[in-house]
Amino acid sequence: MAEPVDEPSKEPSGPWGKLKGLAGKPALPDNWRLVAGSAVVGLVVAAGAVFAAGPWDNGQRTAERARAAGQGRTGDAAHRSSAAAPAAPAPAPSAAAVLAALGTGRAPAGAAVAPAKELDRLVKASALGTRTTAVVVDTATGKQIYARAAGTPMTPASTIKIATTVAALSELGPDHRIDTTVRASPDLRTVTLVGGGDPTLDEAGLRALARSTAKTLTGRKVREVVLTYDASAYSGPARHPIGPNDNIAPVSALMVREGRLDKSDHGPAARSGDPAADAAHLFAGYLKDSGVNTAAEPRSHRPAAKATVLATHHSAPLSALVERTLTNSDNDLAEALARQTAIGAGRPASFAGGRAAVTARLKELGVPVTGARLGDGSGLDRNDKVSAALLAALLARAADPARPELRPVLTGLPVAGFSGTLDARYGEKSGGAGLVRAKTGTLTGVNALAGTVVDPRGRLLSFAFLTSGTTAPGDAEKALDDLATALATGTG
Repeated sequence: MAEPVDEPSKEPSGPWGKLKGLAGKPALPDNWRLVAGSAVVGLVVAAGAVFAAGPWDNGQRTAERARAAGQGRTGDAAHRSSAAAPAAPAPAPSAAAVLAALGTGRAPAGAAVAPAKELDRLVKASALGTRTTAVVVDTATGKQIYARAAGTPMTPASTIKIATTVAALSELGPDHRIDTTVRASPDLRTVTLVGGGDPTLDEAGLRALARSTAKTLTGRKVREVVLTYDASAYSGPARHPIGPNDNIAPVSALMVREGRLDKSDHGPAARSGDPAADAAHLFAGYLKDSGVNTAAEPRSHRPAAKATVLATHHSAPLSALVERTLTNSDNDLAEALARQTAIGAGRPASFAGGRAAVTARLKELGVPVTGARLGDGSGLDRNDKVSAALLAALLARAADPARPELRPVLTGLPVAGFSGTLDARYGEKSGGAGLVRAKTGTLTGVNALAGTVVDPRGRLLSFAFLTSGTTAPGDAEKALDDLATALATGTG
């Protein structure tokens, strides 16, 4: 039986559409002012931190602003994309800076903050299973302000994607793009579709590659070619250790829409058994539509080093890929980012190479990796182990103004009641709706939540709660949500 993983967002097309909507940092309109109590201040901070950070406005940002401005109004916001060029992410603002920028000021110095005894009570909820570890960090100082078995290695499920994305951004930078290319032999008679590891390549991108390729070929009077394909950028086993599963395709350097056999763009779906071959066959059809026939069935083949590049397709910037990975808990993209990190570090682009590269990057960041085992990039591997201290420290690093390259890790976190894997959690009556940003994690008997929140004192906190031995996933999620809400509101 397949392991259950994070529930996909209910949004029909995700907040990225076709990953074409990329824009710079939006300006705050003059009328963006809320003047009610601390709960509303929290809503402003949640939305304001996103606006201040970018790196793109995809409709999710618009939805968050509308929700905050509406002070709890119901209704879904349409997700739209923009065609503007991407901009570099801005430095992470501190909680105080965000509050000041929005004209709300700090909360009073004596504002309530969830006491340790209240967190202790919530951590001991029976719904959280047989073991719970917890850490809360003040990101401005890096100090733990609450800890329970902080360094104990636990199965993180999908919260491991925080480590994967931090490592990728640290190694490659937020502007990095993954290329899919078409190369040709000197006589232009053999054409090779070369995958660089972009699982978000879609039919439109592949069709554009074919048109550009055909234009060059027909301009040289070439009307028929031998088509080959190359997915050798990745090595090692293509199948995840969990085996064939609707939650992840074979990990391939060449695929279209993550090897999905339906029209979905996130969540579980039937997958291709050979994504690279399927991509090549689709490309052959697009070539034919553009006036170039293929002499035979596409076959796997590495082009010669001197092969000419005929066309190139660039993925969205890594900043956008990271946000998609975290918001939708995208397993295919997470595994791709682990391999891209390995390639950037000069290691084999395999499960083992990704594990080594990500671990090495985390050590360079100075976070506590003792006992960590990063067997994959997605968290589907039950043998993965990380501590709550590690996850909270990574989120604190992402909030560091000196590390703006890591900012997409925070802006990609689902927002309670708004987006991604948290859009169906935290109801209208929840004090945490709109206040909590967090990555979810779910496997059988395992539930986790790790993210950020601004407390009533205006402090930006990072937190991580990891559990094992849970028996009722819905109850466990509610108990985790209660913990995060306590941090946001200062009450149990």
